[in-house]
Amino acid sequence: MDFGLIRESLPFLLQGAWVTLRITALSLVFGILLGTLVALARMSPVRWLSGLTLGYIELLRGTPLLVQIFLIFFGIPQLTQQQINEFVAGVIAFSINSSAYVAEILRAGIQSIPKGQREAALSLGFSPTQTLRYIILPQAFTRVIPPLVNEGITLLKNSSLLSAIAVVELTRAGQLISARTFKPFEMYLAVSLIYLTMTLVLSFVARQLERRWQVR
Repeated sequence: MDFGLIRESLPFLLQGAWVTLRITALSLVFGILLGTLVALARMSPVRWLSGLTLGYIELLRGTPLLVQIFLIFFGIPQLTQQQINEFVAGVIAFSINSSAYVAEILRAGIQSIPKGQREAALSLGFSPTQTLRYIILPQAFTRVIPPLVNEGITLLKNSSLLSAIAVVELTRAGQLISARTFKPFEMYLAVSLIYLTMTLVLSFVARQLERRWQVR
């Protein structure tokens, strides 16, 4: 076991880990924004809109994320005749994929709010939009914070797929060092430990948030 190689490679691996965290954070933020719109459309009384968003959700949840990444990275340049940065392609693919899962999480959160609160708000003169904005969504977001953090953990681990399009995130950084040194065991062990550290931290955050915001 060459611990010296791990120690020497740690700065480069941590740079890759920073890229992984940036992709995860950006994808989760955009996924929540898009997922909120999808969730509201999914609950719309307009049948065609609800059906369209249901198809969107099922398509993204029913196809491999790696295929979606390839569609974005290779498909957009083919359609637009413009190259796309691999980092941007990764964030786009992850955000779209995450939005499908976030939409279902938020839909469950919204539906968990008692109908009496909506009726009470409307009786007090709130419009449906105001009721959703000021009464329903704040409570729903509070209830779904833990599963949203878990979605972030899933994105963090899935970010290793972006090594397939040469994004130099944590897994790709390990691959590059392994190819140069011919010592894959040490590198992938180090990569695994860094992933484990990041996921343990996020899992701890999820548990703390769940304890704080637990609905009794």
